[in-house]
This record gives sequence, structure tokens and C-alpha cells, in this order.
Amino acid sequence: MKISVKRVYNPPSPSDGQRILVDRLWPRGIAKSAAQIDLWGKEIAPSNALRAWYAHDPKKWPEFKRKYISELEANREALNAFLKQIGKGKVTFLFSAKEARLNNAFALKEYIENKKAG
Repeated sequence: MKISVKRVYNPPSPSDGQRILVDRLWPRGIAKSAAQIDLWGKEIAPSNALRAWYAHDPKKWPEFKRKYISELEANREALNAFLKQIGKGKVTFLFSAKEARLNNAFALKEYIENKKAG
């Protein structure tokens, strides 16, 4: 599986493959038809409490990733179902945060790639 990460507000592209929103909340100001989302993985997104705690504070990034991974591992059933749904092809994880790199989509991508390698 090849995973890319992209902001949901950027235009869809044929090279995106399966487009998967990995946020718990639907992005503001974007119609479902315009987003062209194939799957909404809200069940594997960070909890509302974790999102609120993190608030995209770069100083909290390492701790956010650790806590998010703990949430994923505690929710193994939902994670396994999500991985089955996304399959083995090209996927693009979509996020809505203004922060382009320190967000849950990149943390999830890293987690999945590390699990596949390990």
C-alpha cells in the first residue's frame, strides 16, 4: 500500500487513489460531493479529548503522537476493520487542519508504515 497525505481543501487528483478522510469531524465549508471522499475513517481518528488537548501546538506533537498511537492500539478492532477497507492500493489520507505536517493524518501514515515494516 502506498499512502499519501493531503489537505482535504486541495483539489482531488486521479493520482490520489482511494481518498480517505481521517478526521473525526467533517471539514468546514466543503461539500461532500466536492471532497470526493471514498471513505471516512472517523472511528480511527483521534478522540475529541485528544484533539482538544493537542490544539496543533507543535510543542505537544511528540506527546500527541504517543497518545494517538495508544488510542489506535486500544481500538484494534476498528483499526483492523479500517485497514481491511483501505486495501493494498494507493490511498491518500485527507485532513482539514491548517498545520500541514504535524497532524493526525501524518501520524496515522507513519504508524501504519511502521507496522507494515515491523
